[in-house]
Amino acid sequence: MKRTTSQGAGATRRDLFLWGGSVSLLAMMPVAARAATPIYRDPKAPIDLRVDDLLSRMTLDEKVAQLITLSRTKRDVMDTDLAFDPARASAAYPHGIGQIARPSDKGGAATANNNPAEDTGRWRAPANTIAFINAAQSWARSTRLGIPILFHEECLHGYMAPGATSFPQAIALAGTFDRDLMQQVSAVIACEMRAHGGILALSPVVDIARDPRWGRIEETFGEDPYLCGEMGIAAVLGLQGRSKVLAPGKVFATLKHMTGHGQPESGENVAPAPLAERELRERFFPPFRKIVQQTGVAAVMPSYNEIDGVPSHANRWLLGDILRGEWGFDGVIVSDYAAIGELATLHHVASDMAAAARLALMAGVDSDLPDGEAFRSLADQVRGGKVPASLVDLACRRMLTLKFRAGLFEAAPVDARAAARLTANAEALALARRSAEKAITLLTNDGTLPLRPGAHKRVAVIGPNAAIARLGGYSSLPTDPVSLLEGVRARLKDQAEVLFAQGVFITQSEDRSANEILLADPVKNRQLIAEAAALASTCDVILLAIGDTEQTSREGFARNHLGDRTSLDLVGEQNELFQAMKATGKPVVVVAINGRPPSWPTVAEQANALLECWYMGQQGGHAMAAALFGDVNPGGKLPVTVARHVGQLPVFYDAKPSARRGYLFDTTDPLFPFGHGLSYTRFKMSEPRLSAARIGPGAGVTVSVDIANVGDREGDEVVQLYIRDQVASVTQPLKVLKGFRRVTLKPGERRTVEIALEADAFAIWNDEMREVVEPGLFDIMTGPDSRNLKTVTLEIA
Repeated sequence: MKRTTSQGAGATRRDLFLWGGSVSLLAMMPVAARAATPIYRDPKAPIDLRVDDLLSRMTLDEKVAQLITLSRTKRDVMDTDLAFDPARASAAYPHGIGQIARPSDKGGAATANNNPAEDTGRWRAPANTIAFINAAQSWARSTRLGIPILFHEECLHGYMAPGATSFPQAIALAGTFDRDLMQQVSAVIACEMRAHGGILALSPVVDIARDPRWGRIEETFGEDPYLCGEMGIAAVLGLQGRSKVLAPGKVFATLKHMTGHGQPESGENVAPAPLAERELRERFFPPFRKIVQQTGVAAVMPSYNEIDGVPSHANRWLLGDILRGEWGFDGVIVSDYAAIGELATLHHVASDMAAAARLALMAGVDSDLPDGEAFRSLADQVRGGKVPASLVDLACRRMLTLKFRAGLFEAAPVDARAAARLTANAEALALARRSAEKAITLLTNDGTLPLRPGAHKRVAVIGPNAAIARLGGYSSLPTDPVSLLEGVRARLKDQAEVLFAQGVFITQSEDRSANEILLADPVKNRQLIAEAAALASTCDVILLAIGDTEQTSREGFARNHLGDRTSLDLVGEQNELFQAMKATGKPVVVVAINGRPPSWPTVAEQANALLECWYMGQQGGHAMAAALFGDVNPGGKLPVTVARHVGQLPVFYDAKPSARRGYLFDTTDPLFPFGHGLSYTRFKMSEPRLSAARIGPGAGVTVSVDIANVGDREGDEVVQLYIRDQVASVTQPLKVLKGFRRVTLKPGERRTVEIALEADAFAIWNDEMREVVEPGLFDIMTGPDSRNLKTVTLEIA
């Protein structure tokens, strides 16, 4: 029987002891030996003293080694069987290794500078990953100073390694509007990653995503600063907890990507972010600021893009004045992959790699990911008088502090048996299913849903996303992922005949690492459409699974590895497939499985029901079937505004009063508003009530809303709270989200929801670029989405 502790699903006290880094080797030494132990090896000494002592013993080359990472250069320390080779490591890295990227990946990460497909996707088995890490740490402890290696991994929506639990993609988790669920998911991710020896998680992404052409929108929590901040806080607390000293079962979190990344010029990844300081402070900074100040997050990753002509990795104002200065961040700043080198090769603000290294180090970047190509020059640059030794010392101090906070100097070897018990166990898979069920969002419904099991004798499951479990970007190979087709067949076993037709293929291959992406053959697709229509015409209801693949919406990290698009609608012949299904005269329920917002006007207007499922993780098939057949009542909400077409961009709910005036021959209304999501039951909300109609500039107020389930099914509703400053010294949005609460109500149940607005909820950056609360009238608005709102007025005087 598996047991659960607060550290993670299925973790036992024995498991946590074995791999949690709490074993002190010094405690086993005789007293006389301990007396001669250097301060940095004494686990009872304060961390700052341990760092001081260790730094005083290090050579320049050893300090620079702590700023270097190995990714593709893991080949330098591996034998022909790709196992860690101590002899090769000593020859290649005599001064130690600071960090190793993705030990679960044999080949190393592709980057803009080097992106052959064969460098990625060659996964180690979990036990092999652990053996690699243990061998590397054993070697590291045998070096002159015995400084352990820091291992980082990707874990956007699950520990990205074979066999680990795959949860719904980030944008789907944002759609749950559930902080507690986000924290629980992140805690399991941390547990599984730590069990395999990882310490630094390159997650969460808190970019404000305001351009759906951008292929990375799926990695984000959507368009709203408040929602991104709240989900980001939950993710960080789940990953690393509240202590700056890493507890067993926890990993350090990395905030990505600071900043402006999510609204790039022309929607292209890495492109300039044409944002003024006020826009940064009002929209793009808040999630980072809130998380830094409320969680003690360990690491921040700058963005690839430039702001006002200065790339983020060289931006001393952004990383120094703002992040470390105004916000008081004291953790490490790690580069995005190959971004330091791009200061020379892409942005041309540096003449070569060495100059790029100087710019990044001066800006405050502490570690060069993934292969340390630029920072490898730092020792020679210090000796040549081009880089102050103090800057290397400062960066090294931060990286060593992280290692001491992680307990790496005292950590026991990773236990493969404990890792197996802790990974993808029953509790983790149950959470993966529950999070998928909570993320599903009902966009349209004419009453066709929910379907009654057994009411339809022949059910057609059709489409390019029906028989494959789409996981989205930053995924590995989970055990037993469940497709929609498998989920429906399991749900309707012995109750109906479930038939499948491909309908169309979207692309010519499923290789997500491929550089070139080719759409499927239209002629062949039209043949498949005819076959699907013939099959569907013999069925009672059609479940049509369409959307994206991991190829058609992804990170475009190089000119020959693109992922952004000019069109928002379905690609390939998917609209033709939908029209053919409608022509059968059968009810058509569209199951959207996608990474981009569903800007599909024809589908939205003509489908009998449209269920937004995003990428649901490995339990998605079961979750989608449960929602279709009424076992689960959809309660998710859209974390983005869905445009009708690309001509409306940019479009987001918190527009200024002068925006959205109108177009010739078209509407400014989005296809779906931010926060939208229907239910199989009906809810009724009262007007908001205030604890005080008038408050002072430094005070807060509590907003109360009565909500009742007036339908005949149990369901979830999200009470959303928005405010508007009626008159201000600088223009303000028509509404901004400042609170939300997801509640579950039985039929006939009524509840009062209270949401506290602190004083900072009313703060703006005024015409002097000072953060103030200005006296005046504020609209306090509540409702089930950003459009259907009831209002009360608050006075601040």
